[in-house]
Amino acid sequence: MSGAADGVGEGAAAGSSGLGRSSAIVGAAVLASRVLGLVREQVFAAFFGAGRELDAFITAFRIPNLFRDLFAEGALSAAFVTTFSQKLEREGEASAWRLANLVLHALALVVGAIVVLGIVAAPWLVELIAPGFAETPGKTELTVHLTRLMFPFLLLVALAAVAMGMLNAKEKFGVPASASSFFNMGSIVAGLAAAWWFAPEYMSDLWRTGGRSALSSEAAGRAITGMAVGTLVGGALQLLIQVPSLYRVNYRYRPGLSFRDPGVRKVLALMAPATIGAAAVQVNVMVNNNFASSLGDGAVSWLNVAFRFTQLPIGLFGVAVGVVALPAVSRRVAHDDMSGFNETVCRALRLVFGLTIPAAMGLAVLAPQMIGLVYEYGRFEAFDTEMAAQALVAYSIGLAGYANIKVLVPAFYALDDARTPALVSCLSIVVNATLNWIAIRRLGFGHAALAVATSVVALMNFAILFVVLTRRIGAMAGLGRALVGIGVGTLVVGAVCLAVQASVGAVWSLGTAPGRALTVGIAVPLGAAAYVAVGARFGLTEITTALRRVAAKIRGARGG
Repeated sequence: MSGAADGVGEGAAAGSSGLGRSSAIVGAAVLASRVLGLVREQVFAAFFGAGRELDAFITAFRIPNLFRDLFAEGALSAAFVTTFSQKLEREGEASAWRLANLVLHALALVVGAIVVLGIVAAPWLVELIAPGFAETPGKTELTVHLTRLMFPFLLLVALAAVAMGMLNAKEKFGVPASASSFFNMGSIVAGLAAAWWFAPEYMSDLWRTGGRSALSSEAAGRAITGMAVGTLVGGALQLLIQVPSLYRVNYRYRPGLSFRDPGVRKVLALMAPATIGAAAVQVNVMVNNNFASSLGDGAVSWLNVAFRFTQLPIGLFGVAVGVVALPAVSRRVAHDDMSGFNETVCRALRLVFGLTIPAAMGLAVLAPQMIGLVYEYGRFEAFDTEMAAQALVAYSIGLAGYANIKVLVPAFYALDDARTPALVSCLSIVVNATLNWIAIRRLGFGHAALAVATSVVALMNFAILFVVLTRRIGAMAGLGRALVGIGVGTLVVGAVCLAVQASVGAVWSLGTAPGRALTVGIAVPLGAAAYVAVGARFGLTEITTALRRVAAKIRGARGG
């Protein structure tokens, strides 16, 4: 990818076409990563089941993963890309590469210290997050062991985030977006190889008995340790796969460390409130889990299953467009081109609205068929599908707001304002907890009310950020008209999905796997085709172009 053809905001050449093209590339990479992530989960479930070992692994990985969410990928990447892009425009490549090396060394020092502290404090961290593990012999000890083994993953993913930021700022989106796919592939292949090396008797017996190994938990513990080693290998691949691309964009490593450098200080200044904002998201997750845990068995799982379905369009559309738009708007600010800044943000919002609103309609209407098709096997029964579908309908209400926050927050970062998104995120904690308390404690509603509260908070966050941003940069021309066309197209999508449900249901039960597969397999492409037709009628060029490119890539993949 090169020049204006792949950029966003490189004058008229980039325009809607550049935004859609680059977003499609990132979206395709995100889709591949999500699919491989699902395969990774299935591998763990097949070899370890829902027992002591998998519980320990998930908890152990959650600890460094939490630090990654708070410190590395989100806050660091956004703060670095903003500063790096502006320095690249104003001072040239030499100054930008110097900043990159200074940030790399500062990050390695700080995150390295956190890793050491995390390894030492692992017993206390595990006791804080999973005190109930003490009731199962050996479970806490195994979790501590895995936590210590996987804590260096934080350093690997933090360095990978800087590499991703450099490539994004240079308008290279495909490789960094694909990095997480290499993490999943590496952790699967290397993990299984290490598990077989550490516990050959467990893995071979498991293979021979079809998943019903009766060997000791000690052997299973050695096998899950192998999977932890695979996670570290995957983290290293996530970093190393980006190195050749960095070399091709003229990055060269140079030693150096300075916390007083203006660029480094700016990155840290942007990161501090951004980290608070990321922490607010984690607090909301814990608050939701707290209330859901009081609703009896199944509530937490139903909410988790439903939210996984919303993560796909958020990643494909919100995250993809946000990643592409950030260096573009940063360059606009560097050139004091606020008109171009406004235009780029408006294009990004139109694109994300145009993709997530109809996606939300499809998720809401087809929720029972989608969830049943993917999850209703073994112990996940029809009642669970029904309950999870209720939560998915509730989550879909706020999908467009949640995804567009991924666009607006980087816009604030480009304006050197990380404080406003952080304050709004903190407000969301209060609103979310209050709504949950009213819904569950006072009104006695069920788990779906927690999903409704999450959607309300997402829409509120978006609305506040949108109002504040438009007051700074002016109204966004064409957004209202686009929303009218998107609304009409979304109603058509809903009608198509309902018609397909009725047609398939007339000849095949929608509660069976074939009925669900037919419904989803027909409704999704038919609804997308109808939406493209309506979008063309209303002049939604970003959306129709993006969807056609996705269709072309799918046809090309099939041909290949």
